[in-house]
Amino acid sequence: MRRLLMLCFINLIIPSAFAQSRQQQKVDSVFQEVKKYFNQKNADAIYNMAGADFQKELTIDAFNDVTGKQLFPLGGIKESSLISFVNNSVATYKLTFASMTLQLLMSLDKRDKLELFLFQEYREPAADKTGLVASTNPMVSDMDKKVDSVARTYIQKSTTVGLRIGILKNGTVTTYGYGETIKGNGKIPNNDTFFELGSITKTFTAILLAYYVETGKVKLTDPIIKYLPDSVAENPELRSITLLNLVNHTSGLERIPDNLIPHATDPLNPYKDYNLKLLYQYLKTCKLKSKPGEQYAYSNLGVGLLGSILEGVSQKLYEEIVRDVICKPLGMFSTDQYLNPLFLPRFVQVYNAQGQPTPPWDFDVLAACGALRSTMNDMLIYAKANMHPGTDVLSKAIEMTHRVTFTKDVKIAMAWHIITVNGVDYIFHNGGTNGSSSFLAFNAEKNLAVIVLSNAAESTDAVGTEILKKIQ
Repeated sequence: MRRLLMLCFINLIIPSAFAQSRQQQKVDSVFQEVKKYFNQKNADAIYNMAGADFQKELTIDAFNDVTGKQLFPLGGIKESSLISFVNNSVATYKLTFASMTLQLLMSLDKRDKLELFLFQEYREPAADKTGLVASTNPMVSDMDKKVDSVARTYIQKSTTVGLRIGILKNGTVTTYGYGETIKGNGKIPNNDTFFELGSITKTFTAILLAYYVETGKVKLTDPIIKYLPDSVAENPELRSITLLNLVNHTSGLERIPDNLIPHATDPLNPYKDYNLKLLYQYLKTCKLKSKPGEQYAYSNLGVGLLGSILEGVSQKLYEEIVRDVICKPLGMFSTDQYLNPLFLPRFVQVYNAQGQPTPPWDFDVLAACGALRSTMNDMLIYAKANMHPGTDVLSKAIEMTHRVTFTKDVKIAMAWHIITVNGVDYIFHNGGTNGSSSFLAFNAEKNLAVIVLSNAAESTDAVGTEILKKIQ
């Protein structure tokens, strides 16, 4: 069956666990309205729920023509169920009609209007892997078995490929590998395998900000216009935003700038071509979603802008600041934005939500929101440094990033979020690109950290939290 209605889209981020549930609720609420109007054969009402971009692509007459000739003749939707919710953006619903079953792909724009509205022939989800995926788990200790019971629910899926799990408990490090670095190569990811960190990068950016606060170069209360060109700072919307607002997602800025996708030359690598000129072009006329400091709204744009500001403060590129301020002092020599030719053979192939190969993401001016790549060995060092910082300036900066700065709707420090698992609070961040997923959570009092790295878009949040539940 050919496609019935479609608007091109791209999944761009995976926000925190808090934002995920709210977004899914929004999409589900809109779907229920769509279903109601569909069964009433009210095409105009559905069209009025669509965003400006959708309506630009498809006129109301064309929409009525398609619904009247192809969709409404199917009859009412007898049953519906959510199949998946990919990258906190695109929902796929299974729809049962009298004579056939279809699937509806649906997403919302930044104003919670329909952005993607695509009917397709229903496709049964690919069967999970039947044979046990290879693993380095020795299955000897009680913890080995608990970890395996969680890891198997993830790695046996048809869309996942490789997985690395690291646990730091009471000073002892235990790691596990599952699957493959590339489909079919038979190589299980090890502690020196490179993965995309995605949004865990934001916690590095937070430390850089705290470091410059500790060294007296900036203040958390500094308005961002202090660090922007006059032509950009003239926008009155920006005047009340502080550096702290950028790092704790209370700036009021959009999740991503609306001129990012139109300038993406590669839809599978959307951040690659977004440069400083385009960022300033956007900021000159942007409007805020909320008053700074009053509302949490996860923003890749905000933290990316913070990184650009810190580049100006330091007169160094983002990857250089990360290397000099964090990685070298901590002995993390396998964490960087770009991998040199010697490291590239250790970098995994990454796979999208359908389990197909996809390019890793590259970043320009918004690097600070998600550009870093790292290994399990380095991330264990990073977790330990966060749990048990010393007394030097970097350690003080690390400690600063853990202090809670906002508690309305979510509990957030500086980039780090606070999640509660079985009554225990953990400092946490996750990450995701179009082909990778990551998870890091720790509690210093329990002397426990869990790290999960995957080369698939399938979220690792459930893996990380379930391991915490079983071993805390």
